[in-house]
Amino acid sequence: MTTTDDYATYIASLPRVLAGAAALYRDATGRVLLVEPNYREGWVLPGGTVESDRGESPRTAARRESAEEIGLDLPLGRLLAVDWVLGAARPPLVSYIYDGGVLDEAQLASIRLQEEELISWRLVEPGELPAHLPEALGLRVQEAYRVQQSGEGTAELENGRRPDAS
Repeated sequence: MTTTDDYATYIASLPRVLAGAAALYRDATGRVLLVEPNYREGWVLPGGTVESDRGESPRTAARRESAEEIGLDLPLGRLLAVDWVLGAARPPLVSYIYDGGVLDEAQLASIRLQEEELISWRLVEPGELPAHLPEALGLRVQEAYRVQQSGEGTAELENGRRPDAS
C-alpha cells in the first residue's frame, strides 16, 4: 500500500460532522424572519446544509439557501454564532448563523418562498422566539440575536448554550 492509500484510508476512518448555515434577518423594529418548512414541525431561520462536497463554505451556503428559500440574494454580515450540536440519530452538526441585516419594506414584500420546502414565513418578536423554535435552535437564535444587538464577538455555543454558562 502506498502512502497515498494509507492517507485515504485514514481520512475515510475519521468521524463525520454535518454543517448547516443560516441567516438572521430582521425588520426595522427588530423582529426576526422565520420560515416554516413542510418537511418538519416548527419554524427555522432561512438556511440549510453546507454542500462541502462541492467546496461550499458556510457563508456561501447561508446566502445560497436564502436566495433559494426566500428569493433574497443579499450579502451577509458577520458571523454571529457557531453551535456544536449533538444528535442521537445523526452525526454532530456545526451550525453557523450570519447577520442577514435589516430588511426594508420592499425587500419583505419581495419574499418568494421555495414551495418545494416552505409553507410560510413570519416576523417574530425576539422574546417570542422560544415559542416558535425547537429548544436548541431557539437558544442558538436568541444568542445570535443578542450578540448582533450588543456588538459582541461571535458566540461559541454547544447545543445552543455557551460552554461556560452553568
